[in-house]
Amino acid sequence: MSDIHPAARAGYQARAATYERGRPGYPPDVAGWLRDTIGLAPGKTVLELGAGSGKFTPNLVATGAEVIAVEPVDAMRERLAAANPGVRAISGTAEAVPLADSSVDAIVCAQAFHWFANARALAEMRRVLRVGGMLGLIWNVRDESVDWVAALSRITDPLEGDAPRYHDGTWRRLFPAEGFGPLGDQRFTQRHVGDPEDVIVGRTLSVSFIAALPLAEQQKVATHVRALIAATPALAGKSEVAFPYDTLAYACRRIS
Repeated sequence: MSDIHPAARAGYQARAATYERGRPGYPPDVAGWLRDTIGLAPGKTVLELGAGSGKFTPNLVATGAEVIAVEPVDAMRERLAAANPGVRAISGTAEAVPLADSSVDAIVCAQAFHWFANARALAEMRRVLRVGGMLGLIWNVRDESVDWVAALSRITDPLEGDAPRYHDGTWRRLFPAEGFGPLGDQRFTQRHVGDPEDVIVGRTLSVSFIAALPLAEQQKVATHVRALIAATPALAGKSEVAFPYDTLAYACRRIS
């Protein structure tokens, strides 16, 4: 994205630390997806595009592949580099990737593709990806079949404005894409367990369009979320709670 969405630039710059604490990691199944579907292994090179604070990066490092992380928001990229000293972390965008043609074996976008889901970005991914290489897209999505999670979404969704999100489905319109094979998908489940101030309140405040709000508005959101926690028997008074997620993973191969 040559022009970073204001919600992403302002929100992620301001809330890099909160993002790291409040966001869930990824379930163990992701290791198999990276190995068997994306094809990562020692001797391979993977580009993590829109890498953020590096929440997903250790999963890539664990494959033994060389990892290059591209992230445009300085505060996020600095956290990633500090936590992952073996990773080459560079400034760049999805529409202007600072790598040579056919230079990587795979590209992975974790919690990010919806921000730059446009034809120019996808063409740039195709340029740097070797023929036969894989494009992987992965998101942790709240399990709204749980009543309190759905209630949480009713607090936050009205505030999203024009910020792109996974659930609006706009990103899917790019597929099938020129030069890529069919888009396959897999689903895993997980729970983010921890202090409700981190996994519910902090998670909510780390959402880009909420983190970009004036501080007084953020505090109002936090008040509503804490009231929801207090009114929910499964959460009230608990020092540890479990936030349920579905992890949705998609992949397609560059075929030409």
